[in-house]
Amino acid sequence: MNKPDQIFDALLVKEYQSGNKKAVSLLVKRWHNKLCKQAYWYSKDAAVAKDIAQDSWGVILKSLGGLKDPYSFGSWAKRIVVRKSIDWLRKQKTEVNQLKMYHESTIIPDVDANTITPDNALIILRNAIKALPEEQQLVLHMFYLHEHSLNEISDLLKIPKGTVKSRLFTAREKLKKLLKNRNYEK
Repeated sequence: MNKPDQIFDALLVKEYQSGNKKAVSLLVKRWHNKLCKQAYWYSKDAAVAKDIAQDSWGVILKSLGGLKDPYSFGSWAKRIVVRKSIDWLRKQKTEVNQLKMYHESTIIPDVDANTITPDNALIILRNAIKALPEEQQLVLHMFYLHEHSLNEISDLLKIPKGTVKSRLFTAREKLKKLLKNRNYEK
């Protein structure tokens, strides 16, 4: 960033620190796209990058009053975005690893259709669930095993509540069809 831009940003920071709340809107206009681009470099997803930038603005606005060197606003704001992006990457890696562990732990042997007993009915159901698309398996797992509400699943997966309902309904219907076609359901 060139010196005049850095000086202008420093003036906006000083204005904000002295009580002019309108100065922050100019900072946001000047920096939001840059911060989104910084976050995109890490996330490779435009929507996620905007969310990271938005979260970063929350931290920036909370801490801006105490910024000691207003001339360092740009690098300071970018460091916050980098930290938030790295946090997001860590969280994604953790969630992916948890899903992998879940899928590896639910590998179930095939059961002969002629030997349906109460003992292996659960195995038959699990095998039918494994035949569903992954996003439907996940919603079923969260709803029935972890007993999350539709709103909680929506928040955790960051998808609309209607999408959760749709996936749950579709998964149930596919399970009914799968089990009926294999004569596991009357």
